[in-house]
Amino acid sequence: MIIAFFHRCFVKPNARALPASELENALEDYLYTLRIQVDAAVFPRAACEYLADWAANERGWLRKYYPQHSDEPHFDLTPATEQAIRWLTGLEQPHFIGAESRLTLVFDLLQQIVDGAETDPEARLRDLETRREAIEREIEDVRAGHLNLMDPTRLRERFLQMADTARGLLGDFRQVEANFRRLDRQVREQVATWEGGKGDVLDQVFGEHDRIADSDQGRSFRAFWDLLMSPSRQEELSELLARTLALAPVAELDPDPALGRIHYDWLAAGEHTQRVVARLSEQLRRYIDDQAWLENRRIMGLIRDLEQHALALRESPPRDLAMRLDEPAPRVELPMERPLYSPPMTPHIAQQVLEEGEADGDAGALFEQAFVDRALLQARIRQALQTREQVSLSGLLEQHPLEQGLAELVAYLALAADDHRSVIDESDQQTVYWHDRQGVPRSATLPRVIFSR
Repeated sequence: MIIAFFHRCFVKPNARALPASELENALEDYLYTLRIQVDAAVFPRAACEYLADWAANERGWLRKYYPQHSDEPHFDLTPATEQAIRWLTGLEQPHFIGAESRLTLVFDLLQQIVDGAETDPEARLRDLETRREAIEREIEDVRAGHLNLMDPTRLRERFLQMADTARGLLGDFRQVEANFRRLDRQVREQVATWEGGKGDVLDQVFGEHDRIADSDQGRSFRAFWDLLMSPSRQEELSELLARTLALAPVAELDPDPALGRIHYDWLAAGEHTQRVVARLSEQLRRYIDDQAWLENRRIMGLIRDLEQHALALRESPPRDLAMRLDEPAPRVELPMERPLYSPPMTPHIAQQVLEEGEADGDAGALFEQAFVDRALLQARIRQALQTREQVSLSGLLEQHPLEQGLAELVAYLALAADDHRSVIDESDQQTVYWHDRQGVPRSATLPRVIFSR
């Protein structure tokens, strides 16, 4: 029951963390279904009791925590629980064993290892030329109409391997996040019990942080995150997933539709991991601020003690002083440091009457600055909406081409953003064209903008 519920709520929908109320309602519905199907007396405890038991320290199957700026607890799977679920999922009888795709993957990995470790330039050049010749032969075969296509079995085999690897990446995110949470917990323990200087504890904490970041897992995660954050790679991955899921052999497997947006789940999981690192930095900053406040308070206390002693001795100063100090330090003036005398310079001011002159320059450039009349643009929009309910920005520009170029286009976008009746569709792109003052054609791609009355 526990494994099936965790798989249903966390693993299958690729959910990172769920609020306590939502998870409790889902567990109540799940228990109600089980009691109807199996026995009314099975699983007699309430959903909140089960969740509290699963998140207890002696279990550790769920992680219960309070997110920032939230009073409601949230639950998330621990890395060990997800590993157990993945192990049980692997016990299911597969459709077939992908021996050919795994062997191909072994060859590809070995080739990458050998190429990455090769230090002989001649050997690298020979290998690249061999691959270039193979690519050229394949290009010639394609031009001749001979296409080397994969059979349906090989397509399904590689798709199942891709899907298993893609889902496994989410579990890797949980493990990396758990490592940073463990570091955060160690920092809090050290800060709570540290009695030495700030520099010592910060050196130790940053050393541990660098050790995790520079480890194989940390470097691999950083390279993966940099690759995933590339917009071009995101678009390429979205297109490849859509084309793969549309293939007939893959559609026969009835794949999970969530695989089409698995890279967005990676982004959400990675962002959650990055927030854990940000909380670690915030904890260090709070520790430094607290220590600075405590040191300032101690200094102010010493100053007040000195002031109180001075006031107490003001009326009856001590008479057994051994010596007096006129200055706290001797004054030393070296001969070469004394400046030489320099006579002051008397300024000569010429008396001259200012006369009115004539300028030969062209002042037209001062009045040729670009000015976009937003009132005129608004009037054009209202005129276009007199005969229709809606008008797109591209249709409006066909009637009134851009005269001020990009500045006028930005003014149209500002009018659409300020009007609550206008719609800016980020999912649909449009391209507008115009000519600048020199006659050079220009274009801009932007979301579809629709004005409504």
